[in-house]
Amino acid sequence: MEGMDEHMTHFFPARDHDHGVCLKNALWRAKSRCDERGIRWTALRERVFRSIATSHKPIGAYELIESLAGEGKRLAPVSVYRILDVLHGAGLVHRLESRNAFFACMTGHDVAPETVTFICDDCERVTETEAASAHRAIGEAAAATNFHPRATVIEVSGVCAECRESRAPC
Repeated sequence: MEGMDEHMTHFFPARDHDHGVCLKNALWRAKSRCDERGIRWTALRERVFRSIATSHKPIGAYELIESLAGEGKRLAPVSVYRILDVLHGAGLVHRLESRNAFFACMTGHDVAPETVTFICDDCERVTETEAASAHRAIGEAAAATNFHPRATVIEVSGVCAECRESRAPC
């Protein structure tokens, strides 16, 4: 992909892939990262993370609360938001700004990556890829206008290859 850094290109996984492997790897990374940073990995944090990482789709905080309520005790929104803050701060989940939702980081990159997030409008799956060159271009444009950005979020909505193929006329 032109303009994308090649060392961290990720594609949308096939819908019928073994997501158990993704979930297992994401849980291992989450526990390891928390251990490295001295963050307690509690059963409740694991439940919240597991609920988010269950698919490659973003989930809103209140959807998350409903999902967790189906597993047992209903959590207060403030508790869920605190856990989301911890997971987000550790780089284990990312916030999808355009949808006010969260998705699990399946890549294991640093907390503040220079990524572009792609969201499929049809299947709602999310993936990210490193794009330092896109972030550099934004930084250069900001500098040229004497603007000092606090944060740069690049989200692109469209249609993934699998959904595009399923739309193809017969």
